[in-house]
Amino acid sequence: MPDTTNPENRLDILGDLIARALKAGADSADALYVEGDSIAHAQRLGKLEELERSEGQDLGLRVFIGKRQASVSSTELATDHFDTLVERAVSMARAVPEDPFCGIADPDQIAADPPVLEINDPYEPAAEELIERARIAEDAARAIPGVTNSEGAEASWGTTRVWLAASNGFTGRYARSSHSIAASVLAGEGTGMEREYEWHNTVFAEDLMDPATVGRTAGERAVARLGAKRIGTAKVPILYDKRVSGGLVGHLLGAISGAAIARGTSFLKEMLEKQVLPDGVSVIDDPLRVRGLRSKPFDGEGLATRQWALVDGGTLTTWIMDLHSARKLGRESTGHAARGTSGPPSPASTNVHLTAGAVSAEDMIAGVERGLLVTSLMGMGVNPVTGDYSRGASGFWIEKGEITHPVSEVTVAGNLKDMFLNLTPASDLEFRYGVNAPTIRVDGMTVAGS
Repeated sequence: MPDTTNPENRLDILGDLIARALKAGADSADALYVEGDSIAHAQRLGKLEELERSEGQDLGLRVFIGKRQASVSSTELATDHFDTLVERAVSMARAVPEDPFCGIADPDQIAADPPVLEINDPYEPAAEELIERARIAEDAARAIPGVTNSEGAEASWGTTRVWLAASNGFTGRYARSSHSIAASVLAGEGTGMEREYEWHNTVFAEDLMDPATVGRTAGERAVARLGAKRIGTAKVPILYDKRVSGGLVGHLLGAISGAAIARGTSFLKEMLEKQVLPDGVSVIDDPLRVRGLRSKPFDGEGLATRQWALVDGGTLTTWIMDLHSARKLGRESTGHAARGTSGPPSPASTNVHLTAGAVSAEDMIAGVERGLLVTSLMGMGVNPVTGDYSRGASGFWIEKGEITHPVSEVTVAGNLKDMFLNLTPASDLEFRYGVNAPTIRVDGMTVAGS
């Protein structure tokens, strides 16, 4: 019997669990084990609000009987608990309705030799170091003239370790780390107060933004928003700052999810191999990016991951699919299965970016006669079936190529199909988030103000 206390034996433990499931009547099965450690510190006005270390583990088993499947999970790793877990899963699988598209990968589909990726920093910061990072960030933010209060600063570290095995012969493991820092402050007084923040998250500590820079940026942004005005309704170009432009790409990713396409609930369901973005603009998904926040050597079903041009030069090339959605659509999985321990996989993107353009963000602003630079978005006013888009926004008004004053309490509206075809990316692409895009100009949108 495998030693459950030894991390090197996790795959043996999953193999034992799968063997018990097959013996109990399952036709096939897979098992996932995830464990993680984290430290989080939060302070406000220099006083400790949180210092917490957490450690967790979770085990999931998915079994198949014919075209029926069931998933169970547990935080208990002791093997004497496995028979109960297996019995529960098999009983559930016998009782649920059939799903003709469920099932694990065929042996010839699984990743034969998953790569080792640079996504795990062995360095674990001490609690005192996290406290110091947060202190420096908050002090720097509060030192900006015009900043009047603080919502606090946070610093955290975490690592997640994943093991996956299946009865088709797949076994794999990887670990991923995370370091982050954030600060949020207020500027002004009374009803004229404005809030802003800065946040940075990296895989390796050495890539993390200097805490003082995080704080200063948060403070400067808050002060810059003071004196915000409302504007009238107009049809003008909208510039999405690179802090928020990834949200537009996120709407595209949701619309090309295999699950949404299979349900017929996407405004892009008829657009495969058709133009959805301007000529020359691409959207790349790269799960193998060095130090990528969402990099992984294999997907949640044990399939190999690889770089995809989801949109290539303006043309939509593929849906984002796991095995279930691919079978439903009569296609092959793109290796985009993501999963937890308590349910079946679903399709999800990894490290995504919209390619940069040729013009700088500064020149793009200079080329706007009248328009709005959006730096913050609120609400979720997007219809995934029609593509209708309406969201609360704030930012800065542009007049004759210059930023003139901050703007708040407006709504920006359009239709995502039209917005995608009429966007222009700037050259200021940075890889800071899971979904990245440069500053984006979109013509033909409506700004609704007072």
